[in-house]
Amino acid sequence: MKKNNIELLSPAGSFDSLQAAINAGADAVYFGVEQLNMRAKSVNSFGVDDIARVADIARVNNIKAYLTLNTIIYGHDLQLLRSILTEVKKHGIDAVIASDFAVIEQCSQMGIPLHISTQANVSNIEAVQFFSRFADVIVLARELTLKQVHDICNEVRRKGIKGVSGDLVKIEVFIHGALCMAVSGKCYMSLHTQNASANRGACTQNCRRPYLVKDAETQEELLIDNEYIMSPKDLCTIGVLDQIIRCGVDVLKIEGRSKGADYVHVTTQCYREALDALESGNYTADKIEAWLRRLSTVYNRGFWEGYYLGHKLGEWTSQPGSAATEKKIYVGKGSNYYPKTGIAEFTVETGSIKPGDTLMITGPLCGMVKEKAQKLVINGRVGTEAVKGDKITIPFGIKVGRQDKLYKIVEAANG
Repeated sequence: MKKNNIELLSPAGSFDSLQAAINAGADAVYFGVEQLNMRAKSVNSFGVDDIARVADIARVNNIKAYLTLNTIIYGHDLQLLRSILTEVKKHGIDAVIASDFAVIEQCSQMGIPLHISTQANVSNIEAVQFFSRFADVIVLARELTLKQVHDICNEVRRKGIKGVSGDLVKIEVFIHGALCMAVSGKCYMSLHTQNASANRGACTQNCRRPYLVKDAETQEELLIDNEYIMSPKDLCTIGVLDQIIRCGVDVLKIEGRSKGADYVHVTTQCYREALDALESGNYTADKIEAWLRRLSTVYNRGFWEGYYLGHKLGEWTSQPGSAATEKKIYVGKGSNYYPKTGIAEFTVETGSIKPGDTLMITGPLCGMVKEKAQKLVINGRVGTEAVKGDKITIPFGIKVGRQDKLYKIVEAANG
């Protein structure tokens, strides 16, 4: 299958990540605004006023931009919902991703293209047929096997199920990122314990903690050894991407709007390269191993192929937090840029930098750039160590501003 038939959809939780996705080869990005998206608490979400800028950036870079509005909607949300959709329509956002029927109805009335979110838990062809009356793209539940995905895609073509546009409905699946202990995120643990609903984008991730199991009769307590029994490893399909493509899916989605620009860049770039390799007939075991090593450098909880290969139970992570093999340490931020010479100046705010360190710069214009500091110019002179308060200058082809962050990359202790 030609790559132009498969859309690689990347997360954009910030302008840094948006540019990182573009640089790494995404065909489209998805983002959220305000509190009506499933990452409302875990990320500094875009505001309504940012919709125009996101649309412009996507248009200039010839990619699509989809707005995620996939929380449960209550009556008091409707005014905000209408305000958001008015901006979506005004600025030509390519589609809205939703599951609540209020959003579906509003998009239908306003003529806004719609994608059905994985929160709708679409798991069979009848559900696809039902939602095709409102949408052109349907995101399947993440708990399906490849055979179930294949059967749905086949039935779409056999029955000629078309969406609002008149074209065959497109099927989208997740290929990478966090999985939930509950079906497509329908979890109430966070709501019950901390009055923060996962279905309103406010999950506090209770499932990522260690737990004791207590016998209520004997009071005997058991610590589950070496496993966080409600914290699944992350989905990673780079090694079975050929099988996923053969199912007949149209859109491949990477999870991670709460992750940094480094995560977005690395994951998008690896899957872009894998799709290109599939197209050229050069998708090999050696390349898969190399992609896995690169994917392991950014945030992850360990990898498995999810439920696609028929696993009935999840694989659980053995440690809290990330298992990434690299760690980024914040050291400073951009303080000046000299466009005539292409020199960026950063002020060190914490820690230190030495020649030979690997530096990472993130920002809304550069996305994510990593490079080794071969020579260090400190306060205008070549030096051996920059510390707090020092200004370092490095050649950099993209304008740097005060919102750009400078990190030092080190090997993680668990790497």
